[in-house]
Amino acid sequence: MKSRPEAGAAHEPHTVQRGNKPALANRISRIEGQVRGVRKMIDDDRYCIDVITQISAIQSALDALAIQLMESHLAGCVQNAVHEGNGDEAIAEVIGVMRKLAR
Repeated sequence: MKSRPEAGAAHEPHTVQRGNKPALANRISRIEGQVRGVRKMIDDDRYCIDVITQISAIQSALDALAIQLMESHLAGCVQNAVHEGNGDEAIAEVIGVMRKLAR
């Protein structure tokens, strides 16, 4: 995995190698299926609480995906940044993202 750019560099998307890419793709496919299911439930005028329950399940699945990605990021990108002397910036970035996720 590559670390993020040095301080002061423009924030650009990074290319990273993920060993768990197939697992991530499977998880995303399941989430896409759940979202399509909610669409169908709405189209079929299903009971509101049933739709909301499915939305809650989607939110939980997205949270699990974010945690899986965070684990990968910490074990790869952040660890590399620490070894390269850029740990403080990488840790600050992770804390900022965790605050967004904890909303």
